[in-house]
Amino acid sequence: MNIKITPNTLYGNLSIPASKSIAHRLLICAALAKGTSVINDVTFSKDIYATINALKSMGATISYDNSTVTVTGIEEANQFADIDCCESGSTLRFLIPVAAALGINSTFIGEGRLPERPIDIYIREFSQKNIVFDYKNTMPFQMNGQLKNGEYVIEGNISSQFITGLLFSLPILNGDSKIVVKGKLESKPYADMTIICLNKFGINIEETDYGYFIKGSQKYISTSSSVEGDYSQAAFFLVANALGSDVTITNTIPNSIQGDKKIIEIIDLLCYNINALSIITIDATDIPDLVPIISVLSSFAKKEVHIVGAERLKIKESDRLESTASMINNIGGNVIQTPTGLIIKPVSNFIGGVVDSYNDHRIVMAASIAATVSKGEVIIKNAQAVEKSYPLFFEEFNRLGGISHVIDLES
Repeated sequence: MNIKITPNTLYGNLSIPASKSIAHRLLICAALAKGTSVINDVTFSKDIYATINALKSMGATISYDNSTVTVTGIEEANQFADIDCCESGSTLRFLIPVAAALGINSTFIGEGRLPERPIDIYIREFSQKNIVFDYKNTMPFQMNGQLKNGEYVIEGNISSQFITGLLFSLPILNGDSKIVVKGKLESKPYADMTIICLNKFGINIEETDYGYFIKGSQKYISTSSSVEGDYSQAAFFLVANALGSDVTITNTIPNSIQGDKKIIEIIDLLCYNINALSIITIDATDIPDLVPIISVLSSFAKKEVHIVGAERLKIKESDRLESTASMINNIGGNVIQTPTGLIIKPVSNFIGGVVDSYNDHRIVMAASIAATVSKGEVIIKNAQAVEKSYPLFFEEFNRLGGISHVIDLES
């Protein structure tokens, strides 16, 4: 699907999709709890369906109606499971340790760039804890065995998804465990989010000076919970507002546990900080998902913007350093890619052009917001990538006054 967008500002009220990050976590906790849990205000997307179907393949019973998901936890794990993660990195990295802890002989399946996403940390650590992998640097791959408790050493400069996967699984093992984090943990707000979700289901995690101590033989307790609005999605419309639109987001909360709430401070820094130095530096270590839309806003900052700490974006749905730079440069911006981030030089306007989505949902949405302030039309190729996290994005975009429609490749 290729989308042509005619520049126009946005106006109106918007209920943003529920946090995908929180929904993944609550669903997994519910599947590990005895009894039935109800998760309200879930927004369905390809990634969320991937986690739901994966949990069902492991032995959970899950049904859903509108935005409510009812989960009856795994009483007895299936002996074998084909776990199709689709393109969801969260599903993959969260559920490898869960399947291992439950002793499920698993085949993990994925598509898109997911087979390229590294899992070497798990292979290294789990191979010492009774788990056998048949892994040839791609998918599908097989995993067998019953995970043992003990000490797990994880580098802090890799995805916090590895930490989250262990936080889910280690409490249900028979003995106590430690997660030793070497160096500063990047994207720590996501690990903090995991702990808050675990607490809702009766699981206690002790944060220590070395990382985390996890008491074994804990029991997940079924409960009901709701998913708050997603700041990583709200960020696109908050930036649109900073560029001249007027969208009121009705379902984000000020005291959110989400690290991507940082977008509010970044907008203030880029738009209203008249005392900023000649170069503004933004550290994306804890907010990697915000980089594409921050880069759009940075193109209109009063000063040159350097985004640093973003080297891990090379292994997202696309190489997001390359795809973000390409997206903005193709419509008249000025972005230079560096080994660890981006340098964005201010421009007076975007002129329009053709953008390749690189099959990345966040590139599609960032390009759409950029198009609202472009002098000319913007064409986004393979815009269906947005279905990964926000299937109704263009429907909402047009309802708010955006002008987008599907075109043929030749158009």
